[in-house]
Amino acid sequence: MSEQVIGVQNHITSPLGDFERSILEHIPPGGNWKNIPLEIKDKRIDSIRATGGRTTYYGRLHPHRPSYTISTFFSRTGNGCFIHPHQDRLISQREAARLQSFPDDFVFEGPKTSIYKQIGNAVPPLLGRAFGELLKPTEFIDLFAGAGGLSLGLEMTGAKCELAVEFQKHMCTTFRANHDVKESDVLCLDLNTSDLEKIFSPYTGIDLVCGGPPCQGFSLAGKCLDDDPRNHLVRQFIKVIEIVRPKYLLMENVKGLLWFSKGQVLAEIKEAFTKLGYNVEHQVMKAVEFGVPQKRERVFVLGTLEEKPIVFPKPLFSDSDSSLPQPITVDEALSDLPALEIGGGTYESTPYNSNQPSAYQKFMRGAINFEQFLKERNNTPWYLDSIQNRA
Repeated sequence: MSEQVIGVQNHITSPLGDFERSILEHIPPGGNWKNIPLEIKDKRIDSIRATGGRTTYYGRLHPHRPSYTISTFFSRTGNGCFIHPHQDRLISQREAARLQSFPDDFVFEGPKTSIYKQIGNAVPPLLGRAFGELLKPTEFIDLFAGAGGLSLGLEMTGAKCELAVEFQKHMCTTFRANHDVKESDVLCLDLNTSDLEKIFSPYTGIDLVCGGPPCQGFSLAGKCLDDDPRNHLVRQFIKVIEIVRPKYLLMENVKGLLWFSKGQVLAEIKEAFTKLGYNVEHQVMKAVEFGVPQKRERVFVLGTLEEKPIVFPKPLFSDSDSSLPQPITVDEALSDLPALEIGGGTYESTPYNSNQPSAYQKFMRGAINFEQFLKERNNTPWYLDSIQNRA
């Protein structure tokens, strides 16, 4: 458990134009573009009205439910459900990080545009933690590491990152600033043009190689192009597995991987690992089931050299299984953070606005560890109130 944080950084929110400001008051908690009065005309909204659009467009978060997926576009009103549940503004970078389960002592480095990508593209740390608890690796390598959400989750269970590789320089800066790893062991390079044998052969036999090859080519949000050059990086991931031959491999990607090229891509990836001697399975993991206050779903491919059935982490929360507690809500995650004006906030440390934090907020502040969070959360007024307010 890290030292308790007394304030938050990166609590800064995006500016909005006059039109975006004018529609905020019409969208209630849990609402979306359908709540915008018909007399309000706009080319994009008229197009959504005519063709029908996702219910997350121009969405406002519901305080008593988990958030929808936090993407890299949470600086824009119309691209998702990113309006604050109580204030007429978009969520801040820190609020998005909270919804991703990044603790408050994790500080994002670089220009604003990069930080939006670092947060939106990250694997939620608590999802990574679930795999750390399951696999119990001592040491690991993180490829396509981004800001380090997956690494952070593994580190929560005592694993040590021996090597991280990322192409974007600002993400490398953030990774170095927030992880217990030598600066020289965070490599900022393109695996498509690197000598993989030279880089990775010293790590032969390490417990785990993990990572998420760039997913733009697979994403349902964009064009799924077979010749997308970023897709070639999946082959580099496979090559690293061949060189290192770790005890476990863990590859993460968007849910769209299930049906990209009618499932052929996923089948070929699994076949490649099988040919290397790995027992391999895949599963869609729901972040909300592991303590993340967000309905984010990702595909994980898990492989092992051991000849035993593959198992995946078991859910800790559920909105359908009455034997498990309900998922963490938006208010449980965000209510202690200072109010902001549109376009307001600061990258400097900002004091909290509540002395009665939820169990999740205590965990984010570093006041309690994960096990204490689980125990405390389900026996507090926060939880009991959230059950009553979900209807």
